[in-house]
Amino acid sequence: MGQGTVIKAFSSYYYVQTDSKVTMCTLRGRFKKERFSLFVGDVVEYVPGTAGKGVIETILPRKSLLKRPTVANVNQVVVTFAAARPDFSTILLDRFLVLAEMSHLEPVIVINKMDLADREKIEEIADVYRKIGYQVILVSTFTGIGIQELAELLHHRITVFSGPSGAGKSSILNAIEPGLSLVTGVISDKIGRGKHTTRHAQLLPLAGGGFVVDTPGLGFTEFTDIEEMELMHCFPEISAMASACRFSSCLHYKEPQCAVKQAVLTGEIAEGRYGSYLAILEELKTNKKGF
Repeated sequence: MGQGTVIKAFSSYYYVQTDSKVTMCTLRGRFKKERFSLFVGDVVEYVPGTAGKGVIETILPRKSLLKRPTVANVNQVVVTFAAARPDFSTILLDRFLVLAEMSHLEPVIVINKMDLADREKIEEIADVYRKIGYQVILVSTFTGIGIQELAELLHHRITVFSGPSGAGKSSILNAIEPGLSLVTGVISDKIGRGKHTTRHAQLLPLAGGGFVVDTPGLGFTEFTDIEEMELMHCFPEISAMASACRFSSCLHYKEPQCAVKQAVLTGEIAEGRYGSYLAILEELKTNKKGF
């Protein structure tokens, strides 16, 4: 019996990589009856069959599961945004960060296309997130800045690249490892967003060890599996301040004597971040009313 990692799933076939080869496998029927979902990144045991194919018999326990995009056993998430073309959006960045926090994965923020942007303006934005505790790397595939710094974070780990379409995720991966030869897209002048050049989540092996995941560009995020009281814990700076509120059930919304709202007034918590928190909270409240 062989053991390996699912690096690609397509049309009910799962491609399992061991140290020496990739085997195309099918899933044992009992898993389908149990409606058990197998994802890219899962570690499995399989029985080799004829014509170099195999059948997956066991799915080993997962260490983590990123839900959007769905990838198992990820060590870190590189949330990738463009500094320009399309315009940078802190609101959308905050939504992606919440998704990473919901999955209990430490995100790394990468801001690409620095050669097209006002560096001083982007540095001010980056400092807001660095103050919170996030690692922020400014890169440009055109000039090469930041590429080596990012590459060193990827080796011997499973890293998922996530972010909106047009951020240049494929271009960054090509710059880190040219042998990947990923297809890159162009930005539509009409809508200011990138074309979807990556269609399926897939693990891509790195020469220095580890895998990266290039995923379909995501232009929107939805929150359907988080409670209102849990949301604050997806904003580290709000979570750290919450214990100082007068009421333990404080949502930092309209409650009196709220330490979080006071921290926003004093600048200890960035107003934009608090605005993102309120927007998502309102969304959760609206969704709750809909049921």
